[in-house]
Amino acid sequence: MGKQTRHSSEWEANTVRNTVRLGFWTLAWLVTMAIASFGPKFIWQSNEVVTIAAIVLNIAVGAGMILANKRHLNGLDELQQKIQLDAMALSLGVGLIVGLGYSNLDVANIISADAEISHLVILMGLTYLTGVIAGTRKYR
Repeated sequence: MGKQTRHSSEWEANTVRNTVRLGFWTLAWLVTMAIASFGPKFIWQSNEVVTIAAIVLNIAVGAGMILANKRHLNGLDELQQKIQLDAMALSLGVGLIVGLGYSNLDVANIISADAEISHLVILMGLTYLTGVIAGTRKYR
């Protein structure tokens, strides 16, 4: 096996490990978010101490997810990093601009429903996904 092939397979294995690690942290964050969100109502009947502990745990796991995402990004090649960072920039920009506009519509009572953060999270997730797909197609 040549040096280039061995380096390539090591890089690919590292990318897979980083992706699996990121998936684990993302799943753990999602589970702790569900527990922090639904636990006070369905599990521990609004016990404030337990609720605070669940939220702190969610934030700590979220920090682990951020670090796993950073490690994942650092392990990608330059093109994959560009695609990811472009998609993240698009998602941040759309989230900020549309989110603040959405909030202003709510504050001014132009929309009847309350502006919910979940709507913004969905919008940003879909924007990010669209950015990754568009970037991947662009550089094929």
